[in-house]
Amino acid sequence: MVIQKEFKLRSYPRGFHIITTDITDQIPELGKVKAGILHLFIKHTSASLAINENADPDVRMDFESHFNIMVPGKWKALSAYSRGI
Repeated sequence: MVIQKEFKLRSYPRGFHIITTDITDQIPELGKVKAGILHLFIKHTSASLAINENADPDVRMDFESHFNIMVPGKWKALSAYSRGI
């Protein structure tokens, strides 16, 4: 069985969010699949997808805290021009 669909996810604020229900609501045929591969392509330049088993809610908090340190919310990329390079 091959299923191909295009759909829109609702907007989320910055952070790590569980989107499983959003996907299964848009692709109800997944309920009939016992094993397979899901290819999920996000058409957004600043979005990314992290996949984990969601067994421990601390994982999302760990991701969030590390990303907030590495890329603070008010961080602005400096172009080569603005750095004088």
